[in-house]
Amino acid sequence: MLTDEMKSIIATYPLGFVASVNEDGTPNLSPKGTFVLLNDTQLVFGHIRSPGTIANIARRPVIEVNFLDVLARKAVRLRGRACMFSRSAPEFAQLFAALAGWKGYTELMKAVVRVDIETASLILSPAYDIGHTEAQLREQYKAKFTSL
Repeated sequence: MLTDEMKSIIATYPLGFVASVNEDGTPNLSPKGTFVLLNDTQLVFGHIRSPGTIANIARRPVIEVNFLDVLARKAVRLRGRACMFSRSAPEFAQLFAALAGWKGYTELMKAVVRVDIETASLILSPAYDIGHTEAQLREQYKAKFTSL
């Protein structure tokens, strides 16, 4: 399901933008910065300040998560089902252990959310369509962001 390139983007840029559905049917988009891949079909993030997202997935567990490599102008789009596990849930300890690398933030986590990936796709900038290479884009955007 996930390619090595997708896994690399997620591991390098673990800030995922989570889209869920509000009670009134409107979209809710919220960045989550503690994503960790569990395997080829699952990932997890810590619930720190996610009351809207948690309420939404309790009602409708379908979500989409996007990860962006801003320098390479590539993104990973994942769609799937999310499930929240509180500290009292039997699954919590194992999922929480995967987040150990987020020391300092783990103490703030009220729960963990596991995402079971149903579809995954790599999204490329139109810059690739007109002949730019990843190396060119990385150089161009690195120069742009370091000049700020």
